[in-house]
Amino acid sequence: MNIRIVGRVLGFIVFFVGLFMAFPALFAWYYGGDDLQAILLSAGLTVAVGGAMVLVFRPKGELLVRDSFAVVALGWVLASAFGALPFYLSGDMPVFTDAFFESMSGFTTTGASVLARVEDLPHGLLFWRSLTHWLGGMGIIVLSLAILPMIGVGGTQLYKVEMPGPTPDKITPRVQQTAKTLWGVYLLLSAIETLLLLAGGLNLHEALCQTFGTMATGGFSTRTASIAGFNSVFVEAVVIVFMLLAGTNFTLHYHSLRGKPSSYWKSEEFRFYLGIVAVFTALLAVNNLLAGTYKAGEALRHSVFQTVSITTTTGFATADFGSWSSSAQLILLFLMFIGGCAGSTGGSIKVLRAVIILKQGLVELRKLLHPRAVIPVRIDGKGVPPGVVINILGFMFLYVGLLMLSTLAMTLMGLDLVTAFSSVAASIGNIGPGLGGVGPMEHYGHIPLAGKWLLSFCMLAGRLEIYTVLVLFTRDFWK
Repeated sequence: MNIRIVGRVLGFIVFFVGLFMAFPALFAWYYGGDDLQAILLSAGLTVAVGGAMVLVFRPKGELLVRDSFAVVALGWVLASAFGALPFYLSGDMPVFTDAFFESMSGFTTTGASVLARVEDLPHGLLFWRSLTHWLGGMGIIVLSLAILPMIGVGGTQLYKVEMPGPTPDKITPRVQQTAKTLWGVYLLLSAIETLLLLAGGLNLHEALCQTFGTMATGGFSTRTASIAGFNSVFVEAVVIVFMLLAGTNFTLHYHSLRGKPSSYWKSEEFRFYLGIVAVFTALLAVNNLLAGTYKAGEALRHSVFQTVSITTTTGFATADFGSWSSSAQLILLFLMFIGGCAGSTGGSIKVLRAVIILKQGLVELRKLLHPRAVIPVRIDGKGVPPGVVINILGFMFLYVGLLMLSTLAMTLMGLDLVTAFSSVAASIGNIGPGLGGVGPMEHYGHIPLAGKWLLSFCMLAGRLEIYTVLVLFTRDFWK
């Protein structure tokens, strides 16, 4: 491993995390909160450490494949560790494990929280909590590539390692320009949603925090009751639309802004994505109506919101779906394993992988009748390379394996099966709320310390798509 170049890139990442702490400091100052000192101290320490790493580690040679995996995985760990400082130094989370869990949950856009009452946090920390979502949504490394020309060496490999999906898209030939374009689209959509939420009666602090949680499909809110706390149909409608946009491949947004809105409907993955939302919204609405949970209008309102929220792995809530019927909860649990589109800020398995696996299964059925036939899997009329199919099957095996082993570990720590399974599923899928003891109106504060570290690892593995993290534990990596 090229320690020099790895250390330098990690130094830049830490340095930028410190710089972004200036924004919550402004809100802490404006609202006169007692968190200002802790945020400024955290920013100073983070900038100092990052700057020292940049100065000490002088780059030499190229950033190779092995180095890229180390940079991405360790970069996210360091960002979460330094991002935990404001929570820890302020005294609002006196146990560092809790602060690290909250920070990792923020950067990985999971949205799981140890807080029993969100409103108890001062405005500056609430803003930082949500800002970690926004930074992690499009990717810390991609942001670094967009604004740092000096990371251009090996940038392509870094981009491939961090971006979600089996085959990351490159909008332009140059990786740095692609990163700038993606962040530009991300910023534009965030600005539009913020303006709409301001028009809906939210103040700037609340509008920005909800926008960060929506566009990053993270789910941190400024209210303990999440979006339900605003009791506004308009706010819910805005959030639904932008959750759907955030769960869509950002390459499609780019092409649409370039005058090709038909790109959406030409995408087989996008059509499947909308189909999932429509079908499961109908199933949930009918279920809630027959169970007598809500009347017709309310059943549709809450069903569409929770379907979109869970499918896109945002995790916002307008209702306590933990109190819904068992069949309704099972539907939402199933949606946790689908996620948004590849190239979106959504987590979990991704729609594209689900479509390819489904098509591969149908191909195998046809081959039983036609053993000698060569039947390729096609997406958007193009054949999917066999290597990609194998990659997806391997991903699924590791995903399920990590889910089962982590669930077993959580049950050994004393959690009931529903809480253990759904907490792990919600962490790996970067969803946030689960069922049982970690339901939408509950929190993760009661999870044992060891369980929080395990779930933090699951969040990281899920955000970086399993391979990037697990490869660090292989023998070949350290040879």
